[in-house]
Amino acid sequence: MTLSLFQDMEQCQSEREELCPGAIVLHGFAVPYEVAILEALRDITTRAPFRHMVTPGGFRMSVALTNCGSYGWITDRTGYRYDAIDPESGKSWPHMSAVFVKLAQDAAASTGFNDFKPDACLVNCYNPGARLSLHQDKNERDFDAPIVSVSLGIPAIFLWGGLRRKDKPMRVQLTHGDIMVWGGPARLHYHGVLPIKEACHPLTGTHRINLTFRKAA
Repeated sequence: MTLSLFQDMEQCQSEREELCPGAIVLHGFAVPYEVAILEALRDITTRAPFRHMVTPGGFRMSVALTNCGSYGWITDRTGYRYDAIDPESGKSWPHMSAVFVKLAQDAAASTGFNDFKPDACLVNCYNPGARLSLHQDKNERDFDAPIVSVSLGIPAIFLWGGLRRKDKPMRVQLTHGDIMVWGGPARLHYHGVLPIKEACHPLTGTHRINLTFRKAA
């Protein structure tokens, strides 16, 4: 089922799980959007294909990524940052589609973060074995805006930590269509993803796709 861009938000109710003040998982929230999301994603990856970037320390990321929106998150030996230009093509990142914007804004509003205006969407593709170490999202200029993270495809174990790297993280099972929103007092919590286990989903095959919407500038 595709979602009309004018569909009332009350039709997209989902099970809510609060991890801590400011951090909520909306289980299944993105399912009504799934077909439209994947159609938009195919256009994005045609113009800006997935790639494995290198961290400032010289390590190749196990997660493949691309971006859409006014800004894209990139990393290389000079550091982590946002840039309006795709370094591989020398062109602007693909436009953020209307369905992406609506999904992000609906999820944010349903958790109390109104007037969210994302200008960057980081798209991650996880193959089995790929992982994301504990980190904070702190390259953005505006910490008042939340992070909206959409899970599609095969499951993942999301690590939700505290404000210190040494805080023991809880493990959160994320499946197809789940959205996690965090902001306010939870905005700078550490988080990550355990190595992805082999699985198959009818829409994404053996991959997990993660869309992370942010207000970068």
